[in-house]
Amino acid sequence: MSYKKWAMPLVVLIAVSLALTACPAPTPPVAQIVPTVAVEPTAAPTVVEPTAPTEPTGVTPAPQAGNKVTLHINLGGEPHTLDPSLGAEVSAVDIIENLFLGLTDIEADGSVAPELATAWSLSADRLTYTFKLRDDVSWVRYTPTGGVQKLGPVTAPDVVYGVKRTCDPRTASTYAYVDYIIAGCKALNTADAAKLSAAELQALVDGVGASAPDAYTVQLTVNTPAAYFLAIAGMWVNRPQYRAVIEEKGERWTEPGSIVTNGPYTLVSWFHDDNMVLEKNPFWYGWSNVSGNIERIEMSMLVDSAPSFAMYEAGKLDTESVPLGDIERVKTDPVLSKEFYRVPAACSVFVGFTNSKPPMDNVLVRKALSAAIDRQGLIENVLKGGQISANTFAPSSIFGNAAGALDIAPWTLPIEMGGWGYDKALAQARQWLAEAGYPDGKGFPTITFLHTASDRLRQIAEAIQAMWKQGLGINVELANQEGKVFLTTIQPSTPLQGRSQVWYLGWCADYPDENNWVHEV
Repeated sequence: MSYKKWAMPLVVLIAVSLALTACPAPTPPVAQIVPTVAVEPTAAPTVVEPTAPTEPTGVTPAPQAGNKVTLHINLGGEPHTLDPSLGAEVSAVDIIENLFLGLTDIEADGSVAPELATAWSLSADRLTYTFKLRDDVSWVRYTPTGGVQKLGPVTAPDVVYGVKRTCDPRTASTYAYVDYIIAGCKALNTADAAKLSAAELQALVDGVGASAPDAYTVQLTVNTPAAYFLAIAGMWVNRPQYRAVIEEKGERWTEPGSIVTNGPYTLVSWFHDDNMVLEKNPFWYGWSNVSGNIERIEMSMLVDSAPSFAMYEAGKLDTESVPLGDIERVKTDPVLSKEFYRVPAACSVFVGFTNSKPPMDNVLVRKALSAAIDRQGLIENVLKGGQISANTFAPSSIFGNAAGALDIAPWTLPIEMGGWGYDKALAQARQWLAEAGYPDGKGFPTITFLHTASDRLRQIAEAIQAMWKQGLGINVELANQEGKVFLTTIQPSTPLQGRSQVWYLGWCADYPDENNWVHEV
């Protein structure tokens, strides 16, 4: 999710995922890695039309659900969308990753590997990337009769269409900024489409540095050399998209029976705010090269962790995050303790400030609130999952990070990490608040702390609320909203009076480079 200059993120912790898994998890589907070889760029692009609607070339009947290897999980809420250009939150992106292939893929060690592209080369000026595509990837649609239709092949113009659609302001992608490195994308995305003629707008679309010299070659041109661009090229916002169904169905093109995809799974059903089902795409090229055996994924959308964890304990979910209040019980339970896994995540959770809304417009207030959070206490008494206090936004696992540098916000780190420790940090927080004009919190207005609706986030927010009250003498009101509403509320387009002074969220890596954290969040 994107939060730019309208809010100042206060990094609190580097996240760790805590989950229970009923049995060893199967290896997830991974495309075969084909060694990259250099290819000469094609000099003169030719016009190749995006995939046109075709008659199905095959319909593979699906066996009954009861006969399939099925994974049962909880998404934690309704995904905002399954549109690659519009995906933002983790739950949506995770599903998009299983429905659509990217030019490249990110391996477990952070390296870039081929996926839809088999090979790529870079021009001498390091500005133009030429990707050669697989010719065995098909568009597919799950039908109401329970079969999977095989449509036409995925071609280079489908990728070009996806990139340009993300950049197009009429799409209203909140993630388009990540493609501003592509030539012409920012000019198109920031244009006021309503004030331009059709010809003027088309000129901007044509000016985006994405082209298809032939049916299986994609060229992407960037504004400046960037070693991390190969990872951006494979992000969900740059996935190939099936133009015909998007233009026919409009916003409802991602609904079951309409959506056309190309990844290892297809969308079977989506009962909004209740459940979603994916099933194996039998035409995906990668199945013969992976050891995973999951044929069907059934996903519930429970927001609160307590009922979803109860479903896990009842054998109705195969994996689930552990609620904060159950961590100690799980660790000592003879059965659950054997199913408990703690997995590092390339994520940071943070408190965000709406800088333009008083009293957050005072930097001393923001620094005081930061220093008054007992991060280590939060880890040991609330989260209890081995999280790490953070003094930088990018975690230590991200290339180029400065995590742990003692000249950066030392008040955020415990003494064991070379920082100030909480006692010294709190004393400094009180001094900063006094310098801001609020000694001992006197005269400080009541502020609102907004978070998404979940028991876990409520407990975290309550802990921080108590720290600010006890340490600084200020009053904080807590508020929560459903995920979609929350994301809208904190956008800069929302009138200032409708936005809270403080909010809580997290950021997980889009790609493993600090650029994603420093310049794009």
